[in-house]
Amino acid sequence: MNLEAGIRDDRVDSPEEEHACRQLAMTLLQVTAGWNVAEGVVAVTSGVAAGSVALVGFGLDSFIELTAALILMWRLRVGDGDPRVEARELMARRIVGATFIFLALFILAEVVYALESGHEPNTSAVGLTLALLSLALMPTVGLMKRRNAKRLGSPALVAESTETLVCSYLSFTLLIGLGANALLGWWWADLVAALAMVPWILKEGIEGIRGEACED
Repeated sequence: MNLEAGIRDDRVDSPEEEHACRQLAMTLLQVTAGWNVAEGVVAVTSGVAAGSVALVGFGLDSFIELTAALILMWRLRVGDGDPRVEARELMARRIVGATFIFLALFILAEVVYALESGHEPNTSAVGLTLALLSLALMPTVGLMKRRNAKRLGSPALVAESTETLVCSYLSFTLLIGLGANALLGWWWADLVAALAMVPWILKEGIEGIRGEACED
C-alpha cells in the first residue's frame, strides 16, 4: 500500500489536534536527536577502540538519524497550508537518502579492509550495553513517532520514524555480532553483523534519493 494512501484514515480533524500532534512530533524528534548524539559518540569511540566495523557503522548511523531528526524539525517549522511543505518533504527525504548511501559504502569498504588486513576486532562491553539500551528504547519511540506522523499526514515524518525502527534492527544485529565475538570468540560475526545492516541502509537510501514514499 502506498504511504500517502495509508496515512489518510487516521488524519487529525481539528486545528487543536494538529497542533498537539505537531508538538508531540517535535518532542519525539528532540528525544531522538539527544539520544543519537550520545549513542553516536559512544558507539564510534568504543568501536574504534575495539576495531569493530559493526559498532562504528552503528555509531555513524546514529549521526545520520540525528541529521534526519534535525531536517524534520526544520520541516515542522512550516504548517500544512504553507506552499513550502512539499518541497521540504522531498528535500528531507533526499538528503537523508544520500547519507544512507554513503554509510552503506563506508561499511562495505571497512569490511573489505578488515578481511584483507586480517584484523580481528576485540570484544566491547560498552558496545554490548549500548546495543541493549537501544533495543529497549528505540522500538517504542519509533512506533510512537510513526503513529503520530500518520495522523499529521507527513510522508517525510513517517519515513523518519521508519529510520528509528530500522535502528532497532541494527541494534539487534549489533548485539548478535558483538555477543558472538564476546561469548564464542567468533570475530567474523562482527563483519557479518555489519554486512547485515547494508541491505536495509541501501533500501532506505535509494528510496530517499528517488523521493519515493516507503511502503506502509
